[in-house]
Amino acid sequence: MNKRQRLVLAAGIVIGITTLTLHAQDPSSVPLQTFRSTIDVVTIQASVRDTRGRIVSGLTPSDFEVLDNGQARPILSLHADRQAPLSIAVLVDMSGSMAIRPKMDMARQAYESILSELHQGQDEVAVFSFDSTLHERRDFTDDLASLRGALSGFGAFGTTSLYDATAATARRLAARVGTHKAIVLLTDGLDTSSSMTAREVSGLASSIDVPVFVVATVPSLDQRMMLQASERSTPSATADLRDLSDWTGGQLVFASTLAETQATSVKLIDELRQQYVLAIEAADGREWRRLEVRVRRPSAVVRARNGYFAG
Repeated sequence: MNKRQRLVLAAGIVIGITTLTLHAQDPSSVPLQTFRSTIDVVTIQASVRDTRGRIVSGLTPSDFEVLDNGQARPILSLHADRQAPLSIAVLVDMSGSMAIRPKMDMARQAYESILSELHQGQDEVAVFSFDSTLHERRDFTDDLASLRGALSGFGAFGTTSLYDATAATARRLAARVGTHKAIVLLTDGLDTSSSMTAREVSGLASSIDVPVFVVATVPSLDQRMMLQASERSTPSATADLRDLSDWTGGQLVFASTLAETQATSVKLIDELRQQYVLAIEAADGREWRRLEVRVRRPSAVVRARNGYFAG
């Protein structure tokens, strides 16, 4: 073999090797593989107060215990950031029963008081109303000034699908980015036409970690009637607004005077800002899992969602 033949042979070998290498690196010729690099986590917004109702701050992961179907779960992370933006969906009852004065007036006052506690350009709010169906009045925005007076032109009319509207609002809010979210429901507490029950809505809202804060804008006499109805209810048979708020990690409060409305708004927003956000690993399988969040202090009272859907 002369020199020229040896050069041709060498060139052919190089071309063959190059072609083989390019073929091996062609993405279309290599089966795609999927690697799971993360775990499924469950986030939990938790409010902690002492027996006097004062917010408890400065807690660490070692102070908390999270039970998932009765089994202790390690806490993957814990955050408490007062500067984190809030995402709030204000849901206003515009059914016929709210036309009775001063219910609607108190609802408007509560709405304006809540806005005054939020931060322009940082916190975001959307406004929904409902009668027999849900109506989106204002989409989520951090331009809070544009939301002033948003309830002034609303008129109360029709039947009340309170629980259906709460469920639909929870789904909208779940899609928002951020860790501090809540529904603020302004209502007189009556439901006449929902297809969903309070128990079903509680399960939905708590499964996606959306606490529901119910502000009952009713006179003092109606407050007593609502409390008596709540005391007569049994968890195994019926559920009401108090259950809806408790099971989602929210709260039922009353506002029948201007002073009550302002105090309630300050307390509600302050609680949202000081919530702890915990994360645990989700259980396997597709089922409802009951959650219980505890703090290892005898005087601590914790409000957090009571479950989630695994899978």
